[in-house]
Amino acid sequence: MPFGIKVVSQNCQGLVESFGKYKHSVESGLHFYIPLVQHIRIVSLAMQPIELPHYSIITKDNAEVSTSITLNYHVTDAVKYEYNNTDSVESMAQLVRGHLRDIIGRMELNDALGSTAKINADLSIAIGDLTNTYGINVDRINIDELLPSEEIQRAMDKQLTADRQRIATIAQAEGEAESIRLTNEAKNNALMATAKAQAQATRADAERYRIDTVQAGLTHADDKYFKNQSINAYSKLAESAANVVVVPNDDSSNYGQTALIAQALKQDNNFTDDYQSSEPK
Repeated sequence: MPFGIKVVSQNCQGLVESFGKYKHSVESGLHFYIPLVQHIRIVSLAMQPIELPHYSIITKDNAEVSTSITLNYHVTDAVKYEYNNTDSVESMAQLVRGHLRDIIGRMELNDALGSTAKINADLSIAIGDLTNTYGINVDRINIDELLPSEEIQRAMDKQLTADRQRIATIAQAEGEAESIRLTNEAKNNALMATAKAQAQATRADAERYRIDTVQAGLTHADDKYFKNQSINAYSKLAESAANVVVVPNDDSSNYGQTALIAQALKQDNNFTDDYQSSEPK
């Protein structure tokens, strides 16, 4: 009886069937079988990628999003993978879609769009180990795209544009208000400086006018005016309670000078008394 030859490649597993019924498994290498009676089915154990096409999901706030998923899987149990399911890969894909719809369906649109990493982690946990069911293990899963519908996208673009315009308007208004404040502050400072300078100039002019008037009056004054001023000064000095001042009586024009000398002596005596009282006993 002739024998058939079958080579099972590296990282593959052979399933030997007899009259269409599974008998046993063989590993990679050269194997013989009986033609027409036996058949060796080859199952790859290597990691394989698969892409799930775009499909729609409704979020918690009734927004439609389109998603695309890529995942990597490998066969962990060739017998379950080949015999327990008509198409284990498609069954796995349907399971992934179902869990993804459930996860995103519990989230609002803004949360879903900004939480793809969390969705990936939750989806991996939800899928778990599919070995007992499909003989497959999902090694990596990733959401490539999570896009809102075109209508929602246009609404979001309008809102984003409106927010940017609002921020720009607020910034412009704040800048204008600050410019007005600085301008008013500068004007007020200038007015205050001008008023202060004018006041100082007015006081200087008044003082200058007073001095000029006094000087002009003194220019036309005679000895009688000064004698009169001396007599008045001496009278005021005599009324004060202090020192006795002896003055000559031959020239009454010296009264004014004497009064000034007496006033100076009085101030000197007061200073001496204050100094003595401040000395330690």
